[in-house]
Amino acid sequence: MSSRGVKELNLVAQDTTRYGVDRYGRPSLYHLLERLSRLEGVAWIRLLYTYPALLNDELIQFMAAGNKICRYLDIPLQHASASVLRRMNRGSSGEESARLIEKVRKAVPGITLRTSFIVGFPGETERDFEELLEFIARIEFDRVGIFAYSREEGTPGWKLPDQIPEEVKLERRNRAMTLQQRISRRKNRLKVGQVFPILVEGRNPKGVYHGRSEGDAPDVDGKVCFKEAAAINPGEFVKIRITSAGTYDLIGELV
Repeated sequence: MSSRGVKELNLVAQDTTRYGVDRYGRPSLYHLLERLSRLEGVAWIRLLYTYPALLNDELIQFMAAGNKICRYLDIPLQHASASVLRRMNRGSSGEESARLIEKVRKAVPGITLRTSFIVGFPGETERDFEELLEFIARIEFDRVGIFAYSREEGTPGWKLPDQIPEEVKLERRNRAMTLQQRISRRKNRLKVGQVFPILVEGRNPKGVYHGRSEGDAPDVDGKVCFKEAAAINPGEFVKIRITSAGTYDLIGELV
């Protein structure tokens, strides 16, 4: 991989923490990460779609020790209301998720946490939705994706009673996104003045480079942009001091 210039590996699956169940009869992500961390030239290994049920102490401590694992976790929680999670057949609750996040943040200081939520699932009451908003405000995730439930024929949710009108789904999605955008702007502004290693991805015709920090997954998170007259190749790491911040993207200068 190093001969091809690979600097970052992104591990993603329907549930990445279940890696190995089909081949070895048990979750084996920890052992895969041990092997991948020995690859020469690879600087970042990023975990996406790590469901909370199998996000155990072994994995968390391996991240805490460095081992090229990005201080970044994508944990799709789907909701915070216990009643909604039961209807989704998810065996967790908002409080269980909060305890897990507290454990992760304590073990891995500075970790970036991404999650995703579905609003408008059949039977979601206004109180359920308010519980989700309270959870988002309390936990203050770094990155959040909010999706309006889409009813698909042939899925278990298709037959559930109390389907939510489309306009209510969209209104709830907008309210949740507005809340998260405020959190994201505030968190990004705290980065102004700090210096981060940035993996350069490209340059536009106006000479503005863009790249990502350890806390930014490709395609779903923000960019770090900076101007520089000298040529920098995609795949190179540079140090950037953040000079201004938007809701999602950061602007900086080469150090």
